[in-house]
Amino acid sequence: MAESFTLAQLTDVHLGPIAGFTPRYWNMKRAIGFINWRRNRRHAYSQTVLDRIVADLKAQRPDHIAVTGDLVNIGLPQEIEAAASWLRTVGGPEHVSVIPGNHDIYSHIGADVGVDRWAAFMSTNAAAFEPGATGFPYVRQFGKIALIGLNSAVKTRPFLAHGRLGAAQLKRLDVLLRATKAAGLFRLVMIHHPPLPGQAPASRGLQDAEALAKLLASAGAELVIHGHNHRNMTAALAHGESSIPVIGAPSAALGITHRHEPLARYNLYRIILDASAARIELVGRGLQSLGGPIVELERRIL
Repeated sequence: MAESFTLAQLTDVHLGPIAGFTPRYWNMKRAIGFINWRRNRRHAYSQTVLDRIVADLKAQRPDHIAVTGDLVNIGLPQEIEAAASWLRTVGGPEHVSVIPGNHDIYSHIGADVGVDRWAAFMSTNAAAFEPGATGFPYVRQFGKIALIGLNSAVKTRPFLAHGRLGAAQLKRLDVLLRATKAAGLFRLVMIHHPPLPGQAPASRGLQDAEALAKLLASAGAELVIHGHNHRNMTAALAHGESSIPVIGAPSAALGITHRHEPLARYNLYRIILDASAARIELVGRGLQSLGGPIVELERRIL
């Protein structure tokens, strides 16, 4: 009998307002980010729109929700705490998984725990694949689905938004991909930055994208999802005689026309597993027009 699983993806919600920007956190990068938020982002990214998106998402009754980074704007403790409160309104840790984005791990934050406030949403529930492991990558198993969360966010200098996984995380990912394949699981990898070379300029791309692409081509995965570019993106990475779909989603909170970005949207990935193959249907839902209803924007087989 076929087994089905539906994952919903929210990304790049940029929750406001910015709070707690006290002198201990002042630096050039945060000053530039704060000005950008005041002039642009606070007008573009709407809590009201995001609330509507989340309500529509819940009405679709997904089995799990993935939030693929950039929950906040300039990585302040009060922002991160507010994002933790928002996550709990989306669902409990058993229903929601999170990875950080470059705006979440933004700049120096001293001894503050930062995104560790989201630890319950970023923890492994399948220790059999890496006993005693903590941190990234983490793996969560739901039946025949292995959801693997990566952290590509690193602190960067002003005007830079690149990411990096690093050798240790890549090594652990290779172990997890091969172990979950051996267990017969569907491997769904989530990362904030676009994972393939050339998908973003160097100033905001994944610095070790070439190494990640090589690893994925060797070890394999059934689906990779990401955020960061605020656009609807589709790519494929060759793996043996097949290919791995690589899908990027737009912001789930954009309420007005802003640069090249489409209006708020989220993706549903409906995965049907049977004895011989996996079938993935992507359903995109969101705003088609300013102030309009949330509707189905696309439906296709990956």
